[in-house]
Amino acid sequence: MALHAQTRSVQQRASGRAFSQSCRPPKRVTLSKCRAATMERAIQEEQYISHTPVSLLRADIDTEDTMRSKFEKVIRNAQDSICKAIEEVDGKKFHQDAWTRADGGGGISRVLQDGNVWEKAGVNVSVVYGSMPPEAYRAATGNTELLKNKGDVGRVPFFAAGISSVMHPRNPHCPTMHFNYRYFETEEWNGIPGQWWFGGGTDITPSYIDEEDMKHFHGTYKQVCDRHDPAYYEKFKKWCDEYFLIKHRGERRGLGGIFFDDLNDKDPETILKFSTDAVNHVAEAYCPIVRKHMNDPFTQEEKTWQQANFPAVPYSLQSPNPGTLRQPLQIRRGRYVEFNLVYDRGTTFGLKTGGRIESILMSMPLTASWMYDHRPAPGSREADLLDACRNPRNWV
Repeated sequence: MALHAQTRSVQQRASGRAFSQSCRPPKRVTLSKCRAATMERAIQEEQYISHTPVSLLRADIDTEDTMRSKFEKVIRNAQDSICKAIEEVDGKKFHQDAWTRADGGGGISRVLQDGNVWEKAGVNVSVVYGSMPPEAYRAATGNTELLKNKGDVGRVPFFAAGISSVMHPRNPHCPTMHFNYRYFETEEWNGIPGQWWFGGGTDITPSYIDEEDMKHFHGTYKQVCDRHDPAYYEKFKKWCDEYFLIKHRGERRGLGGIFFDDLNDKDPETILKFSTDAVNHVAEAYCPIVRKHMNDPFTQEEKTWQQANFPAVPYSLQSPNPGTLRQPLQIRRGRYVEFNLVYDRGTTFGLKTGGRIESILMSMPLTASWMYDHRPAPGSREADLLDACRNPRNWV
């Protein structure tokens, strides 16, 4: 966004918050007009490379003092540290794909599939320079009124950088975990005010409730939030419970965590510190829970709740040939797919702007299923989870 225009009047944020001078990132050069005018699609085709790039930014316009550069360093370091932590638990290595784009930007996708502990785990970072149609702009901002009565504004130039991850374990007693942290800018364009914001969060989706696990996970993020703003945890937990609602079912995707978006009410350096602290505590919040349960035995009924069609005997992942434990009936993971494809703003934005499909759909589990009119038995652990998904609980 055109934050370099020092004479620009204070712009009103889509949510109604006013921009202040202190909330503006360092000024930088912008090539928005020539870029947006020449691009026929939102994001150019990726060009795969065999090495890990030092930076995905355009050195000619994004120097080290820009918020873009600072945020890229945060997410690149987080990708390395989180992948290392997951590999230490699983024993297998991530596969990496890296790519760049002619107009700038690119990505690094790391996926661990058919692991010892995780069926599928992915950690992606991406940097995008592009332009988007009005409908994608509305999806990115979450504000349907933003372009109302603006006429034909054309494609809006934007910059986005982020890290995104979903981890689907084999054992039904190990929860799925998702996190995403991002920084977004749009440039002033044809009467549309330039904007910037941070977004992100970490959330957990178990198949069975372990109270101590939930206290550990939520407690970790309450401590993170409290270090930066005592109001953050309660606010962002509530936001998480509301955001991950599968509206057509009246239940949440999981048991929450923290979620925030469109965050620009403080100085960008202040919000950057919070985002950095949050993403740097992903492994601490999640890995101890997985280590605790990854060798727990499980029955056919328990696996059916997550994924089914197994012999009716107890299993553990120490059993011979654990790869045979993957079958195509996954009840809770079907809910995961429903939310991501129907409601998730990031998925919608990626599909509308022509992003890399493998990265956008990395969050999907290997298999998912929908049983007709499935209802867990009253009083069962499955029913307890469903109740918690319908009626969010306080864990700390």
